Formats: sequence, C-alpha cells, structure tokens
Amino acid sequence: MSMHRELFAPLRLRGVTIPNRVFVSPMCQYSAVDGVPNEWHFVHLGSRAVGGAGLVIAEATAVTPEGRITPGDCGLWDDAQIEPWRRIAAFVAAHGAVPAIQLGHAGRKASCQVPWMGGEPLPADQGAWQTVAPSALPFAETDPVPRQLSEAEVEALPEVFAAAARRAVAAGFVAVELHLAHGYLLHQFLSPISNQRRDRWGGSLEGRMRLPLAVVRAVRAALGDERLLFVRVSSTDWVEGGWDLEQTVSLAKELKVFGVDLVDCSAGGMVPKAPMRTGPGFMTPFATVVRCEVGIPTATVGFITQPAQAEQIVATGLADAVLLGRELLRNPYWPLHAARELGVDVRWPDQYLRAKR
Repeated sequence: MSMHRELFAPLRLRGVTIPNRVFVSPMCQYSAVDGVPNEWHFVHLGSRAVGGAGLVIAEATAVTPEGRITPGDCGLWDDAQIEPWRRIAAFVAAHGAVPAIQLGHAGRKASCQVPWMGGEPLPADQGAWQTVAPSALPFAETDPVPRQLSEAEVEALPEVFAAAARRAVAAGFVAVELHLAHGYLLHQFLSPISNQRRDRWGGSLEGRMRLPLAVVRAVRAALGDERLLFVRVSSTDWVEGGWDLEQTVSLAKELKVFGVDLVDCSAGGMVPKAPMRTGPGFMTPFATVVRCEVGIPTATVGFITQPAQAEQIVATGLADAVLLGRELLRNPYWPLHAARELGVDVRWPDQYLRAKR
C-alpha cells in the first residue's frame, strides 16, 4: 500500500505542476565547447529525469562568453546554442521532470581552469580573458584584478540576461533560475565585500540590490506569465561585514514583489576559505527563515542525503523542496530509491520496471 509523503507530493507554482519536491541542483560539468552542451550534458541531465527527480536544473549557463567560469562552461549568449539545449529540455520533459536552467555571469570569478586541472585563474597562454566586477577587487589576493564595470555596462546587463532567458524559452525550458549566489557577478553586486561602488549601483542595501533586481525584472518580462522564475541566493557570506540573512530577507521581499516564484537558499562563495559551519541540512534554516518571514516558496540545499531527512524538511514546512547535488551525482536514481524507502509508489520508466519489483 502506497503511503502519502510530502516529498513526493506535487508542487504547483504559477500553473506549472512539479511532480515532486526532489530537484536536481545546477552543477557545472565544465564539458561544453564554445558554450554548446553536448552528449555528456544530454546523458547527465536526462538520466536524472529518468531517475525520478521532479525538476532538473541545468548548470550555471553563461549569458556572455566572458561570464563563463571556465572555457568549458555552457552558454546561452548565441542563438546557435538554442538547438542543442532544446534536445536536452525535450528529453527531460518527456520523462516526467520539469526542465529548468540556471543563468549566470561569473564576474571576477571567471576565466579559470576546469576543476580537475586545478581551478586556478587561466594563464595567458591558455586563453585567459579580462574579468569584470562591480569594483576592481580580486576574489583572492593572488587572482588577477578585475576591471570595474562602467555605469553604461551595468545598465546593459539586464537586457543581456533577458536575451538569454528568451533563448531558454525557445529551447523549451519551463523554469529559469537566476544565479545571485556563490560569489558570482550578481552576488558581487549584493555584497559590500565586493561592491564598493559610490554610484547608484553600490553603497546602501538599496543601491547594491539595484542591478540584481533590474535583472529579475527584465527576465520576468522575458519569460512571460506562464514560465517559472527562481532565484538562487547566498544567504550569508559567513563573515562579518558581508552579505547576511537579514539582507537576504530584505532581498526576498523585493523578489516576491517582482514575481519570483521560489527562492533557492544556498550560502557562501564570496570569500576564500570562509569559516562555514557545516553538517547535514546546515543551510535549511536559511530557507525556513525566508519562507516564514517573506511568505515565498523556498528550496534548500546542503548535505541532504537521506530520504527521511528530505521528507522531514518538506513535511514540517522548513522548505518547499530540496535540491540535491552530490547525492544525485553518486546516484541519479536516488528519487526512485527514496520513494521505495518511504513507502511511496511512484512511476518507474517502463524500461526499468523489472527492477521496481
């Protein structure tokens, strides 16, 4: 007999029904060529849909070539990148998951080697490019100094993100997540650690939020009323004087007004080797505070590995969904196994039915 579990209850947002609350966290694969996804991305994302996730978010996808973390990052800055993404989104949807994609710009954390080559800033003879940021402050002392964006360049960024969002719609994605976290460009504008501008794009909380909110407004318009808009935030920089949970709540209140459907609460990434306090579900309290104080759906990340743990988070209202990263790299079929462990009868792919019994 199948039991009712909140982890496998549908989540309905803006007319879109997500079949369950297990979401695939966007995880860079560093395997694209000229921003174009390939067979690796098709198999990586497709297998998570086959594995039973309710929503599959493709990795941080750059809105400009200079916005890539590494030369291997995916992109949506060119119409030629639409068709390869369309094939992936269609497969994900055909296997019961909602296809989503994260859009971002790495800012001062761009122009790096892929992680398995060390992840350090690219040397000039390996194609390094000039990084940009709100202020001319490097991420680490040994990193190249980024160029401060001019006011005109900042003003142009919302349309750059909106153009990428329109390409995401053309590719068949039902949801777009904006990357305002992990020390990348929009987070760099939010945090007083990285944003020391004296114009209207910096200074006060209102000034530091101005560009991210302009991007949200532009992307919401580009998506229309039917598609979902998520925002991933770093709820804290983990250091004194940085971005924190109180500011995150203020931002989330504005995001709600601007038509954001869900806030994906992560943390960190602004400061090298920040003193994070980690443990199972250690970021969930951030999602809970935002959900309760703002009244907006939230998702949580961070060392969520056990079905009972994920069920408890959703069933007790700590968050509306869980995003799994490393655990879904280890086991793409985690949702199917979690349903079995929780006593829920979910649909398996016809090709795999013999393994369900």
